[in-house]
Amino acid sequence: MANTEWWQRGPVDGIPAVLQPVAHILLQVRESVGELVENLTQPEWNARPAGVASAAFHVRHITGVIDRLFTYARGGALSADQFAALRAEGEPLSAADVATVLDALNARVEAAVAELRTIDVATLGDFRGVGRTQLPSTVIGCLVHGAEHAMRHVGQLSVTTRIARAGNA
Repeated sequence: MANTEWWQRGPVDGIPAVLQPVAHILLQVRESVGELVENLTQPEWNARPAGVASAAFHVRHITGVIDRLFTYARGGALSADQFAALRAEGEPLSAADVATVLDALNARVEAAVAELRTIDVATLGDFRGVGRTQLPSTVIGCLVHGAEHAMRHVGQLSVTTRIARAGNA
């Protein structure tokens, strides 16, 4: 683990002050996932101890939730590719695909942080409909939820990987 978490490393260049916590969480998510899954075996990636979601699910879901919530923050609707990725989140992961899954997470976090640099803070309170039923949210609501939901899954990933490594899957 790094000596300090991202929120203790100072501001992220180019990110408006009000969005710094979102950037810090996203960068912490990326770093923590990398540490938690380092050297997992294929059985450990796919283990579902006590029927909980696998490490493979959590990493794919983290990537997907950031992607989906940032899409909503932009006022967009989910694409067919995003729905396909959502359906595939729970699929078993082959050893050959681990790097691809981690690269996708890294790229999604980089894109999200880059997007934070472009957001006009005057729009943070603007309405954003979420999902097919257009549940009411705001730009900042989508951004914050994308980051905090991703971090919630980091916590679940932490427990799952520890149990899987202990052979209690």
